[in-house]
Amino acid sequence: MRIGFLAMSGLRAHDPELLRRGLTLPGLIERGRQVAALPSLGLLSIAACTPPGHELVYAEALAGEFPPELEDCELIAISTLSAQAFEAYAIADRLRASGVRVALGGLHATALPDEAALHADYVVAGEGERAWPEVVRLAERRAAPRVLLADELAPVDVGRLPVPRYDLLGRRRYGRYTVQTVRGCPWRCDFCASTVMLRRPYRKRPVAHVVRDVRAVLREQPDAFLELADDNTFVDRSWGLELCRALEPFKLRWFTETDLSVADDPVLLAAMARAGCRQVLVGLESPDARALRGIEQRSDFKARRATRAIQDVRRIQAHGITVNGCFVLGLDGQDPSIFERVLRCAEEAGLYDVQVTVLTPFPGTPVHARLADEGRILRPGRWDLCTLFDVNVRPAGMTPEQLREGLLWLCDRLYEGDRQRRRRASFRAQVRARICRGDPSVRILPIPTEISARRSEC
Repeated sequence: MRIGFLAMSGLRAHDPELLRRGLTLPGLIERGRQVAALPSLGLLSIAACTPPGHELVYAEALAGEFPPELEDCELIAISTLSAQAFEAYAIADRLRASGVRVALGGLHATALPDEAALHADYVVAGEGERAWPEVVRLAERRAAPRVLLADELAPVDVGRLPVPRYDLLGRRRYGRYTVQTVRGCPWRCDFCASTVMLRRPYRKRPVAHVVRDVRAVLREQPDAFLELADDNTFVDRSWGLELCRALEPFKLRWFTETDLSVADDPVLLAAMARAGCRQVLVGLESPDARALRGIEQRSDFKARRATRAIQDVRRIQAHGITVNGCFVLGLDGQDPSIFERVLRCAEEAGLYDVQVTVLTPFPGTPVHARLADEGRILRPGRWDLCTLFDVNVRPAGMTPEQLREGLLWLCDRLYEGDRQRRRRASFRAQVRARICRGDPSVRILPIPTEISARRSEC
């Protein structure tokens, strides 16, 4: 069979004022455009699990348009986030009407497999590596539609994953190329959609396998900027140190997500810098502990670190690694003063980059269930509003209008040119101070403009 893998690309947002501002504000809509341009690691990974004897093609749907590269495919796998789900369904419906078998997977299909099954022959809910070969066999027989639940299959052994099919990207050039090192995050925040997909325990891949995948990317794109596509890479700091030492000889440039605990380990931070880490994305969420208590299902780690967050950011950045601090607006425990406090926190910490989003009730998350029970979702079922920028909840401490206006006010100030230049100058000053004190592990590295937040659904 000729099998196609279709990624739904492109940022989604509906608020016209945000879209207008996004044309000029670094770090908001344009930042999401960088994220949306990432190749789909999930599709490349299941492509590597395809049984032999099939022709494979990878393509991306921009603005909901069907790419011509996938014509004549007999089976097409579509991976979609909630914000793109309606567009994915429309494409799937057209394909099925023309006789093409369609498989749907990804975060949205995992959260709502029965809904997805209305638009697909086969639905994969959860991690797809074990389920995908069965989908291919079903399609070959033109078997009846079926939903495959990953939770009913053996857990994916991340120590035995094949190399993703980076070769399917062909001559496309991306700002960043994705490599996975770990799966999941032990903190499991109630608003994070990744917990819907990654229900298994936090798992680390063998460092040798990560190196193997890095080599595969570099064969296709020798000067690739890498994103370690993880939710929390350095939870296990000793493993993280091993990873950094293995990456150092490649002279890479890379970005990843982690938590503030890395600030406690100067040896790890120095190793990250030597290995080419240019930026870490850290979910600060809120500048005070009150709004953070209870958002994690297994810990109150972020609440406990809140009073130290500014010092932690400074310690990380002093090693020449920029921090992209992420804040969620509209959490319970926040009132209209949150916007001024986030601005003050970002400037005190000297955050090199800042991402602000609004509380978003992604389907399948604990926060969606809670807000639905409380009648606080304004337009239930409007998955296209799950963009992280469109307000679709009634916050506990303010009105929806105050949340929207506060987001706009904050963005105008956070991303204003002089303020951003001052924050970045603060970062460079922190690094120079360490250099002047004779610390050989610290240096100022050029920061590529393509570095940006990845938090598409978490």
